[in-house]
Amino acid sequence: MGAIESAAKTGTRVDIDAVSVDAYTIPTDQPESDGTLEWRATTLIVVHVSAGGVRGFGYTYGDRAAAVLIAGKLAPLLQRQDANDIPARYDDMARELRNVGVPGLGAMAMSAVDAALWDAKAKHFGVPLATLLGRARQGIAAYGSGGFTSYGDDELCDQLGSWAESGMRFVKMKVGRDAQVDARRVRAAARAIGTTELFVDANGAYTRKQALAQADAFAANGVTWFEEPVSSDDLDGLRLLRNRAPAGMAIAAGEYGSTLPYFQKLLGVVDVLQADATRCGGITGFLSVDALCDAQGVPLSSHCAPSLHLPLMCAARRGTHLEYFHDHVRIESLLFDGFQHPVDGLLRPSDRPGLGVELKARDAERFRCS
Repeated sequence: MGAIESAAKTGTRVDIDAVSVDAYTIPTDQPESDGTLEWRATTLIVVHVSAGGVRGFGYTYGDRAAAVLIAGKLAPLLQRQDANDIPARYDDMARELRNVGVPGLGAMAMSAVDAALWDAKAKHFGVPLATLLGRARQGIAAYGSGGFTSYGDDELCDQLGSWAESGMRFVKMKVGRDAQVDARRVRAAARAIGTTELFVDANGAYTRKQALAQADAFAANGVTWFEEPVSSDDLDGLRLLRNRAPAGMAIAAGEYGSTLPYFQKLLGVVDVLQADATRCGGITGFLSVDALCDAQGVPLSSHCAPSLHLPLMCAARRGTHLEYFHDHVRIESLLFDGFQHPVDGLLRPSDRPGLGVELKARDAERFRCS
């Protein structure tokens, strides 16, 4: 009988024995950029929680400062605490980070630890995380995401076209550097993917008037999703776009959200809410966002980190699709044992206990941050 099964029957605690954290910086396969940012590497922060004879695995993407915060603030706090009571541990972490600041870096640190706690709990029960949470569906549609503004037209069309040929129903490209160039790239991408739906993501690069003009131009080329046409902090701008965008075009935002009040504000101004479990408080936070969406009847789409979001999107009542982001797909397929690839555009969780993935520690070692 597993430790948590035994605890459930006898009322005994399952103490956390250790919390460890490591950071790894992985270069991109080539320079990448979107409408507002350029990067050449991505940092993966990995947390392991040991409790009751199992080792839970969680992670986030961000800066190695998140690892410093976990090691200095959260790991000592969690020692000898009950691994079973994840909501209590979540509140403990938020309280510990009060003077440091929960939104942003603090929430990312909490996210990695929270995910590791849920992974450990599912492993104790010997079930996949999707089973522990309860499934709303057996699989979730994945959309190919990349099409960086640093790509030439041929590279853009090859990437999006290959995803379309694989059976994905949706693909997404970056826009926002130059309105005229964006229009040309969108036309080229639309030709390359045929009947597959085309999404665009401006990462908040446009002004309101630019975004309105681009929405019309993009719709003429079949674009059905316009992500962050203006800054996600510009609630009035998002509302304007949602109300005036062409019929059939969804306005989406939310990937930078850390706390529930942020998502609550966005609910009234977007057609689809996005959330990222590596930023919004892990699995506990993500499920709370889904509850908000459910209460308002708003679809929920996950942002990046496909391995973490796969079981969550199968459990989320308002889950609509999962982002299969090129940069994170490359990292997770390289460094995670058990990484899942979509079949005909659909991702299904494995039967492995927990998240279903584990870090390949030897393979990751060469990327370790000093």
